[in-house]
Amino acid sequence: MNTSRRSFLTGISLLAANAALSVPKMKWVLGDQKLRVVLVGTGIRGTSFWGKRLVENYPELIQFVGLCDINPGRLEYALEYMGVDCPTYTNFDRMLDETMPDLIIVTTVDATHHTYIIKGLGRNIDVLTEKPLTIDEEKCQQIIDAERRSRANLIVGFNYRWSPYMTRIKELLMEETIGKITSVDFNWYLNTYHGASYFRRWHGLRQAGGTLWIHKATHHFDLVNWWLDSDPAEVYAYGDLELYGENNPFRGDNCRSCPHQGDCKFYWDITRDQRLMDLYVKNEHHDGYIRDNCLFRREINIYDKMSAQIRYANNVVVNYSLTTYSPFEGWRIAFNGTDGRIEAWQDIPYFQEMEVDQAELHAAEMDQSGTEEFDTKHIVVHKLWNDFEALPVSYERAGHGGGDQRLHDQIFRHPDQKDPFDRAAGIRDGAMSILIGVAARNSIETGDPVRIASLTNLEPRARRLS
Repeated sequence: MNTSRRSFLTGISLLAANAALSVPKMKWVLGDQKLRVVLVGTGIRGTSFWGKRLVENYPELIQFVGLCDINPGRLEYALEYMGVDCPTYTNFDRMLDETMPDLIIVTTVDATHHTYIIKGLGRNIDVLTEKPLTIDEEKCQQIIDAERRSRANLIVGFNYRWSPYMTRIKELLMEETIGKITSVDFNWYLNTYHGASYFRRWHGLRQAGGTLWIHKATHHFDLVNWWLDSDPAEVYAYGDLELYGENNPFRGDNCRSCPHQGDCKFYWDITRDQRLMDLYVKNEHHDGYIRDNCLFRREINIYDKMSAQIRYANNVVVNYSLTTYSPFEGWRIAFNGTDGRIEAWQDIPYFQEMEVDQAELHAAEMDQSGTEEFDTKHIVVHKLWNDFEALPVSYERAGHGGGDQRLHDQIFRHPDQKDPFDRAAGIRDGAMSILIGVAARNSIETGDPVRIASLTNLEPRARRLS
C-alpha cells in the first residue's frame, strides 16, 4: 500500500502494550486516487450494507478492487447486484496478493471473522469487520494480539450507536439527567418472523455464530457499554432451547419441500423473494448452504430464551433478556438513577399504534433506500418528586433507525469530524460486547458467574478511555 497516498483509520487504537484501550478516531488522508477496498463474504449483509450501498453513495471515494467468497455462484451474483467490475476470488490470500487493498471489509460467517481480520492485520492492512468481532474468547485474544503486532487498525461496524434515537439517550445520560445510574432493565423481543429466521439460517449453529448471545446480543451489549461509558465486569446467565430445534414433533428438509407446509405456522416461502432465490437457492449446489432450512432440525444447538445479570466495573447492574418468539418485534429499556428514571422503547404495540405489519418490520429496518419518512418517538424522563416528561425525538425506521447512513458518512465522508458522543467503535468495543455473550454462555454451562477479566487480557475499566 502507498502509505503516502492514504493512511486509513489512523489512531483507531493504541499500538504495542496499550493496544485496544482507546476510543477509535477514524481518519484517512485522501490523495488523488480512491480508497482500494476488498470485500470477503458476499451474502446479504456484504452485498447490500457494505457493498451496493457504498458503491452508490461514495463512488468518488472508494473503489472495490476484489470480492472473495467460498461460493463462486454468489460471487458472480455479487458483481451484478453491487454494480462493480472487479476480480473475484475463492482464495483470500491470493486476492490480497493481487489487489493490494487499502481496506478489507469482513462480512463472512461469524466463526471465520478472526481468520480474515488476523491475516489482514498481519499484512498491515486496515480492516473493517461486521459485528460481532468473533464468537469466543480464544479467537478474541488472537485478534487482540494481532492488532498489537500490526501497524494497521481495526474498526467494528456498530451502526445502532448512530441512530438519532439511541444518540439522544446517550446525550441524556451524559448530561446526568437522572443523576448517577445505578441499574438498567433491558428487554429485546424478536418476533416469530425475524426471530425465527435466525434458526432457519447458519446462525442456528453455535459453531457458526456463537449463539444469539454473540451474533444478535452483541448489538445490545455494545449499546449498554456505550451508554454507561463503562466495561462489564461479571455476568451470570440462564438460557435454554425450548421452542425451536428438536422440540417440534415434525420437521422437513427445508420449507420449499416440506410436507408439513399446511400445518406449520412457521412456513416461509423463499420463492417469493427473487433476490434470495438468486443469491442463495441458485447457488446451493456450490457449498450446500440452505437459506430456508427447517426451524426444527435436530442440529440446532443455540438458545431461544436468554436472560443475564451483568455487573459493570462502575457498579451499575444490568438485567437483560432476549426472546426469539415474541408476537411482536421491539425493545424497551429503563435506566434507574439517583435522581429518577429514563424509559425508552421501540415498536411495543401496547404503547403506540402500529402501522407496519410484523412480517414487514425487519425489512423496513434493513431498507437502504433512504426514502423512509421521518417520525417522532419519545423518551420518558421521570425525575424523583416530579411528574414525568415525554421528550420527542425525530425517528426514521430505515437503515437501523438512520444509523447506517450516519456510520458510513463518518467513516468515508467525514473521518476528521469530531464526534461528541464517541460513537466510532474499535477493537476494545468489539471485544467487550462479545465477551458479555461469551461470559453468559459460559455461565449457563457452569452454573457460576463469570468474570470478564478471566476471558482475555483486557482488564475491565470503570470508564472507557477517550
